[in-house]
Amino acid sequence: MNFIYNIFIHLLIFGMKVFSLLNDKTKKGVEGRGESVNRVKSVFLTSDKVIWMHAASLGEYEQGLPVLEKLKDHFPQHKILITFFSPSGYENVVKKKNIADVICYLPFDTKENVKEFISHINVELFFTVKYDYWYNLFQELKNKNVKIVVISALFYESQSFFTSYGKWFVKQLQKNVDWFFHQTQHSYFLAKSVGLKNASVTGDTRFDRVKHLKNRDNHVDFIREFIGDKKSIVFGSSWQAEEKIARMISVNQNIRLIIAPHDLKRVENLKELFPDAILYSNLKNSQTLQSSDSQTLIIDSIGLLSKLYSYADIAVVGGGFHDSGLHNILEAATFGVPVIFGCHYIKNPEADDLIKSNGGKSFEHENEAAEFALNLFNNPNILKEMSENADRFVAEQPNSSELILKKILSL
Repeated sequence: MNFIYNIFIHLLIFGMKVFSLLNDKTKKGVEGRGESVNRVKSVFLTSDKVIWMHAASLGEYEQGLPVLEKLKDHFPQHKILITFFSPSGYENVVKKKNIADVICYLPFDTKENVKEFISHINVELFFTVKYDYWYNLFQELKNKNVKIVVISALFYESQSFFTSYGKWFVKQLQKNVDWFFHQTQHSYFLAKSVGLKNASVTGDTRFDRVKHLKNRDNHVDFIREFIGDKKSIVFGSSWQAEEKIARMISVNQNIRLIIAPHDLKRVENLKELFPDAILYSNLKNSQTLQSSDSQTLIIDSIGLLSKLYSYADIAVVGGGFHDSGLHNILEAATFGVPVIFGCHYIKNPEADDLIKSNGGKSFEHENEAAEFALNLFNNPNILKEMSENADRFVAEQPNSSELILKKILSL
């Protein structure tokens, strides 16, 4: 099986290099990996003690960050390395002020690549987030006596570990990973059923992060003036399905629509759907709003969404009406905002929990979601109850990163 895994890795590399000729995103990832070794060599000395966090993409980075921040506070002299597999994660994070000394792409998981990369770093602790497992990397780290943990681990039935050929993968994790910190009891019991017993249930670290969002300055220029005395609904990381919902809700002229698309390339589509909409980038002063009675504001800037939710009466979060993956619903729920989303969220257990708490609701069809939102606006008591439930749902979650830190220190 080890031979087959290595064949797979080489096929993956070949496939990504070919696809990079057609896709700019893939091209960035392939080219960026060529710079990773030089980046760590230029910053880290062999005497530097390094804490290394790996995240597949942006969502996993956000889950890992609360733990990384606590580790940095506890070990201020240690250097910090963050690696990504996905260009979307890397591109978003590398532009921001960050606690890491080096941010780079994870080298492709061949024995030669990881051995070369690790030879330039004195790693004391490595942790990966959720379920991004690279077996040659793990083996080389363990050869160096590095502690390896998985935070916000999430096992589910369709993973390879629970198939007839999954024993090899389980064996690699058994011998190399020191501890799994599971998001849910279900994940914990699934992992335990195949022999991964070094584990505990510590919850989802994203709750720690979104709790902090509520207490920061969430002011966004012109938003309060745009909403005025109306009710508002924020469409976060919207795709085509959520834009369709926005169109249906726009029949009620007393509702203000704020739409932040998942990709700024969709702004042109939104301008066609809402020809009278205001672009956020065009707002220079309040007079711009006073001269317009537009119902819709299109957010054509990045980095504002988590603050925009603080202005919402209801949030519609994108990604759940198709298989792309549900975006972050907790950023809205932490502000006590009822969250509406599609029913495709198998990798998001927090969605089921929010629904059970009656702080959110999922739908199979867009028209059902739009009808529900309109009814909520017409029933202020139900809206208030769902808002309180969403707020309570986040507030009552355990301090996951603190539990993880204590266990890591004991290891």
